[in-house]
Amino acid sequence: MALMPKRVMHRKAQRGKVRGSATRGNYVAFGDYGIMSLDAGWITAQQLEAARVVLSRSLGNEGRYWCRVFPHKPVTAKPAETRQGGGKGDVEYWAAVVKPGTIMFEVQGVMESVAREIFRKQSGKLPVRVKFIARRPTI
Repeated sequence: MALMPKRVMHRKAQRGKVRGSATRGNYVAFGDYGIMSLDAGWITAQQLEAARVVLSRSLGNEGRYWCRVFPHKPVTAKPAETRQGGGKGDVEYWAAVVKPGTIMFEVQGVMESVAREIFRKQSGKLPVRVKFIARRPTI
């Protein structure tokens, strides 16, 4: 089952614009390695789940992972061959809004080469360009 919010204040949302770079969620906070978005865009709940499954299966019993994005945005669509008017369409899917610099997934407890390979497989499931990133050394 794809991710979606349990409750929302408003059933339908406007599209909005994705401007600028990420100011929050833009560094590896939990794991040792992460995958960072280089483009702005929407990532559907199905795409997130597909990427998560690849990550989970590749890790097996070793290591741990975190998904740092969640699909909060309802995306609506009207049925095909429908006349204009009649209001806004029904919610088709849920999407996570991602800005450049957003860390989407993190892993811990595996070697860098293994993490790179996992994130390479994951990148094929995501609609944005991504970059492998390691945790910053703490002072």
